[in-house]
Parts: sequence; C-alpha cells; structure tokens
Amino acid sequence: MGIPMRNEDPESYVSSAHHAPKQLWTATSGDLSQRRTPIETPKIVDEAGDAITVVIDPTRQYQLWEGAGAAITDSSAALFMQSMSPEQRHDILEEMFSPSKGGFSSVRISIGSCDFSSQKYYSYDDLPEGIGTDANLDYFSIGTGEPGAPNATKDLKNVIPVLQEIMAINPAVKVMASPWSPPAWMKTNRKFEGDGRLRLGEFCGNGYRRQDTIDYVYAQYFVKFIAAYASYGIPIASVTMQNEPGNSPQWPMAIWTPEELTKWGSEYLRPCLDESFPDVEIYFADDGLRFFQRPVSDYMTPAQAQCFAGVAFHTYSGLPKWVLNGTRQFPEWKAAMSERRCMLDETVDEASHVMFGEIGTGLVRNNVGLINLWNIALDEQGFPSYAKTRGRRGVITIDSSTGKVKRNLEYFMLRNFGQDVRPGSRRVASTNHTPDGRHGGLGSVAFIEPDGQGFAGFLYNPTAEPIKAAVTFAGEGAQWRHVTVPAYGTVTFHLSYSPINTSEAPADDDFKITYTPHPADDHDERIF
Repeated sequence: MGIPMRNEDPESYVSSAHHAPKQLWTATSGDLSQRRTPIETPKIVDEAGDAITVVIDPTRQYQLWEGAGAAITDSSAALFMQSMSPEQRHDILEEMFSPSKGGFSSVRISIGSCDFSSQKYYSYDDLPEGIGTDANLDYFSIGTGEPGAPNATKDLKNVIPVLQEIMAINPAVKVMASPWSPPAWMKTNRKFEGDGRLRLGEFCGNGYRRQDTIDYVYAQYFVKFIAAYASYGIPIASVTMQNEPGNSPQWPMAIWTPEELTKWGSEYLRPCLDESFPDVEIYFADDGLRFFQRPVSDYMTPAQAQCFAGVAFHTYSGLPKWVLNGTRQFPEWKAAMSERRCMLDETVDEASHVMFGEIGTGLVRNNVGLINLWNIALDEQGFPSYAKTRGRRGVITIDSSTGKVKRNLEYFMLRNFGQDVRPGSRRVASTNHTPDGRHGGLGSVAFIEPDGQGFAGFLYNPTAEPIKAAVTFAGEGAQWRHVTVPAYGTVTFHLSYSPINTSEAPADDDFKITYTPHPADDHDERIF
C-alpha cells in the first residue's frame, strides 16, 4: 500500500514509511567534511534507547513547499558569463538547477541595478540630459544587443543569458523580481542611491488623470519589465514592490512605509498587472523582520490583502515573534524568505546556525514555503560589487581567473531541499525544533510528497558534538530508525515509492580564497 493523499485514512500513511522501497539518507557536517554523504539506510528497531526521539506526523499538514534557490545578481551572472568557459558555466548551472541533480527551483533577480552589479548603476528608463520625465516610458529598455554579446548592455549583458540557460535546464524555475530603486527621475532625490522616495501622488504627464501620476507610470514600468523578460522566454512568477523599503544605504534604494506599499500595491500595481499578467504574484514587504514589529493587519484591510500573494522576509536581524506578524495575519497568504547571505569569515557554527537553523528549520517551521538566498555566486574576494561592499560570499565561490568552483554551506542547505523535497510537497508535523536556530538541541523539518508517495526532511544539530537521534512516523508505534547527526550539521532522509534523486555533489576545485574584511553593519546581527 502506498501513502494516501490527504484526507484518506491516516493510519495507512504508515505502510509507506515502514516499507518504502526507495530510501536515501545523507549526512552533512558543519565543517563540510561530510557533504551530503550517503549513509547506510537505518534498520528499524523497537527501542529508541538513549537517542533523541523524533516523531513525524503526516496527519498534521501545513504550508505548500514551492522551492529554494538564490539571487542571480548582475555580479553573479557576470562571473558565469565572463570568468567561466561555456562548458564550465553549463556544468555548474546544470548541477544546481537540474531536478536530477541539485534541484534548485527558484531564483531572485533585481529590477534594474542592485548593489551587487558589475556594471554602472542603471534603471530601465534612464533619460537623456535635459529630459525631466517620461510619462509614456518611451525610453524604457532592459538593454541593447544580443543576450550575452560583448557589446550587450544592462540585463542583456549577463543576467538574461544566464537565466535563459537556467530555464533551458529547468523550465519550471520560479523567478522572483525586486526593484532596488525606481528610475531616478521618479524619486524625490532624483538619483538611484540613498533614501529618496517615489514621488507618490505627483503628476508627470500632460494632464491630471490617473495615468499621469508617478504612481500609475511606475506600475506600468513593472508591466513593461515583465513583458520584456517574457519576450526572451523568461516568465516572471512574482514581484516585490521594493527591496528593503526601510533601509537607506549608499546604493540604489527607495524608502517606503508599510502604509504606502499597501496603498500603491492594491490601488496601482495589482490592477495594472491584472490587465496583462494576472498570474504574477506580489509579495508584500521584502524587508527585514524589523519591518514587522507591527502586525500587517494593523495597516492593511482583508480586501487589500487579497491583492498580495503573501509576505517576504529578509532575516538578518529581528525577533522570532515578528515572523508571526507577517505569516499569521491573513490565512490565505504564503510566506517567502527573499534574502539572506553569509560572510566570507563566518565561523562553522555561525554559518550552520544561520543556514540550517534559522532558515532551514526555524523559518520553514514558521510557514515559509519559498527560500531565496542572496548572491548565487561571488568570486574569491566576495566581488564584483559596484557598491564596493566587502566580505560577502555566494552560495558558490567562483575563481575569477579560472572559473573553478567551491561549494559553500549555503549550497548544501539549498541542495538538502532541492534534491529531496519536491515542489508541491506539504510540510508535516515533526516533534523537535530548535527555537532560535542556535540552542535547544536537535531540530527537524519534514514533508509529505505531492502525490502522497513518500516523505522527506532533515534533522539539524546546532551543537559541537554529534547527536544520536531516533526517527519514527505516527502510527508505527515503537519502530525507530537510528542515525547520528554530525556537529553543526544535518541528516536528511527521503523515503518514497517514486524515483529518488541519488546524485552526489562533485568535489570542489582547489584555489585560494582571498579574505576581504567587512565593515560592521546591522546586517551582521543575529535574526533571533
């Protein structure tokens, strides 16, 4: 008997957990001495002994799992295009995005320039000198030239050709797009950088109609962006209205209040998208947890909430209870983590606490169903970055002179999800959690497959010593699978009647990482 679909007899879930003909168990240590290393399928015994017990209960089901991936910034795309041969580039993109390998299923891109760019900052509607406004967006352009050509500009130089290659490998990859800044002429400070605001309510056309307002024109800017990408075979699945609307760094940015985002999103952006791209979702906020010190329902009506698919978080700092101010306000909303990165000098325990603890278990147990980390690739110094930001690292590190690759802990966190948890799965209850990603002992997260034919998930160890664990499924009784979870690491499991992806991550290339100290900033604070 296979695992039934939802709403069938819960007791019959047990048969597939007990007798699943295909299983894959792997171990990843925080120091990466084990890198999703296959371990022996544990035998079923009737004693838990002194192991920490984990009970997985598929009768209690939660959010839909949409997938995991990272940002294709211009910096990352430039490394793929200019530091790698076509063969190197295809090999690493296939390794990450092929469902038969790494299984990454989501990417995030910027709408115009962000701080991690190899090119001078640009928007899609930069005006010639002497022209102050462009109500009809006559100067709109995502770039010139053929994708990937040496003379190509803007997105066509790096981002578009990399995305086209990814979509050829996995056409179902979800693309989330976020602006760092509107065109400079739409902002109060008339420049990309800094803390300018959108000129909400101001007129820029030849009259005083709704379509003459900056509010309406900026919404049309999104529509033209989505149409332009579609013309290159890249569908945009979702957008956010502003990256970090509460931040004011010295790179492209714009400041918005929650109330402004609510009003503009519901009155302008959603109606404009509905006319041409009704299936494109809007995620609210796209900011750190400090943005959620107030519940979203304090400033948004249920009718306005219907205009948004859900809420997006950055998780650099904040308190756990603030997650709930976004995820539990409107029952139909989804939750996404749209940005997080590690530093080049992160310690083993810190990187593990962030990736496996705070994100991989903590946020997912708080109903996050989509994960996008920050730069998918940076070089051996944490560059390129037009903003000269220092000390960051990507999901992978690419040697800028040879195209060689090292896979960081972030890569293995994403691969835990991408390789074992199929999009469309549902999270199910599991008894152990690590409340802050750092303390409290063994953590866990588990899923049931979309066809009801299997389970997947992982155990997380936030401590410096291995932890013995024993896993069982509701309805089995005292039937335990014993595993040892390595220090600051994970043990993953995938039990299924369907085919299981048993591929392994290749060995890293050998090259030197050149440490670049980073300045202290509030992004270095802990989330919890």
